[in-house]
Amino acid sequence: MHDTAPTTPRRFDGDTLVIASHNKGKIREISQLLGPYVGAFPSAGEFGLDDPEETGTTFIANAELKARYVAERTSRPALADDSGLAVPALDGAPGIYSARWAELPDGRRDFDYGMRRLNEALGDRDPAAYFVCALALAWPDGHCETVEGRAHGRLVWPPRGDRGFGYDPMFMPEGHELTYGEIDPAVKHAGSHRADAFRQLVARCFAG
Repeated sequence: MHDTAPTTPRRFDGDTLVIASHNKGKIREISQLLGPYVGAFPSAGEFGLDDPEETGTTFIANAELKARYVAERTSRPALADDSGLAVPALDGAPGIYSARWAELPDGRRDFDYGMRRLNEALGDRDPAAYFVCALALAWPDGHCETVEGRAHGRLVWPPRGDRGFGYDPMFMPEGHELTYGEIDPAVKHAGSHRADAFRQLVARCFAG
């Protein structure tokens, strides 16, 4: 039975943390962020694991699903993330389907197409939006710790800048006049949804 309501956060005290991802850039970034606390970061691919089907209805649910899948099959603690863009005026869309919104009819992913589609769906409604990053740290015994980080801002059109990726060129974070596609990467990363989530996870499971 999974432990779903712990009273005290569980601290990570091992030396190896499996990253439930095949994305080399993501694996490298997580290794850098958690390097002071963990010795080794093998990926799910190194264990011959494919990605599980993401059947959750929230970012947290999908991150937890991926982390549990890898932890159970490797018998090691595993970390997974799930992220995307949410627009309240569109009832939270594209949300957990952010990547799918950018899929062309032939299955290829094109975020220029995704941004055009999002802008057309928004029309003249409120452009407020936020990026979400959910992190799940699961142990082989079924225990799982989750956190969710957010970065609030608004959507602009046309897209601006060629830095970042995904929907970054049309997202302007609060307190800035530049989009994530224009802003200095170091500034973006310091205040991003991913940075917020990792600060919470480190405080909850690694620091102290």
